[in-house]
Amino acid sequence: MLARTDLRGSTPTLAELRRALPRGGTDVNAVLDTVAPVVHAVADRGAEAALEYGERFDGARPASVRVPAKAIADALEALDPSIADALRESITRARTVHADQRRTTTKTQVVDGGTVSEKWIPVRRVGLYVPGGNAVYPSSVIMNVVPAQEAGVGSLVVTSPPQKDFGGQPHPTILAACALLGVDEVWAVGGAQAVALLAYGGQDTDEADEPNSVLDPVDLITGPGNIYVTAAKRLCRGTVGIDSEAGPTEIAILADDSADAGILASDLISQAEHDVLAASVLVTDSADLADAVDAALDQQVATTKHRERVTTALSGEQSGIVLVDDLEAGIAVVDAYAAEHLEIQTRDAAAVADRITNAGAIFVGPYAPVSLGDYCAGSNHVLPTSGSARFASGLSVQTFLKGVHVIDYDEAALRDVADRVVTLADAEDLPGHGDAVKQRFVNGGAS
Repeated sequence: MLARTDLRGSTPTLAELRRALPRGGTDVNAVLDTVAPVVHAVADRGAEAALEYGERFDGARPASVRVPAKAIADALEALDPSIADALRESITRARTVHADQRRTTTKTQVVDGGTVSEKWIPVRRVGLYVPGGNAVYPSSVIMNVVPAQEAGVGSLVVTSPPQKDFGGQPHPTILAACALLGVDEVWAVGGAQAVALLAYGGQDTDEADEPNSVLDPVDLITGPGNIYVTAAKRLCRGTVGIDSEAGPTEIAILADDSADAGILASDLISQAEHDVLAASVLVTDSADLADAVDAALDQQVATTKHRERVTTALSGEQSGIVLVDDLEAGIAVVDAYAAEHLEIQTRDAAAVADRITNAGAIFVGPYAPVSLGDYCAGSNHVLPTSGSARFASGLSVQTFLKGVHVIDYDEAALRDVADRVVTLADAEDLPGHGDAVKQRFVNGGAS
């Protein structure tokens, strides 16, 4: 089922390796011209334009952008108790992990009378996008909201596409997750129009909870979405901050002959069921294991619920098996690939995991599947895709914080270094910089 790339007996350069590995992806530039009119319309006409596009693309038009408070409360009241319990456990574990990510102010005594402090300030207001599409993602509500709350963000809004099956509101499980997290501002808008409305704001309709209520713009937008959401993020970047340009989800597994083929197959399927563009890649030095995984895939795909979607993803150019000479070569391959999710299923998996430098998240051993990280590990599942794990990190408390330096020098400390500041200013042909220092010591010093 999976195409094979055989790197045995070769020593490719890093550039050659990156070109040889299975990689699909999407061309965001190809849809910018389609998305730009949506962004411009929402920037000009606000909620009315967003609702029009929601009706066109999602087949639903709620009475207002903002979801009524009663609808959020009712969704939680009607939620299956077992789902509510699972969501509470997921929230608890996510809070445990993210609370430890909080940063504190540091103060450095550079010289006597001169200090530089770094303090961390939460972003004022954030917009958290939760996709619709092939599945329902209350877990994405948790993964976005918890780190924002732990960072101390004072104002946040969750936005998710309206669903025609639910009266134009987001899926009730999404609303219930918001209720469990204490989120009282939810917008029934999705796609590029949601990103634009978050960036530019506007006035809600007369049917909102509060007539003509203001839809305040945000300072930062986080959360994954489809290619149109990603394109809108690119177009709005600068007007608003963004976390990343997320591509299709991906899993890479580094395995040796100690791994269980059935487990590997199920993990590859678990990502493939997200989307036809999802990537599932196995890297191994065992041809026998590769054959066994192919056989297990044939058996398991036949009975999986989303068989057609999974089959398309597994047979796409983005998925495959990469054969290598040994574990050393396998580590080089997965580092070059820089997967969103990387599983290590080898002997001494923890030691191997310690050697990995490029991955959004690393799952160690047979009892740490990606699906655990999706829901209840406590880690965050909003992760860098398309190889961007080489330079980017997943969503965390830091995403929602701004580091600000505070410089505090007294007269003596400035006087001591003034000549060097003037020298450097002159070297850069910026004499006004030096004059700004010298002026402080005219007539004996600043008053």
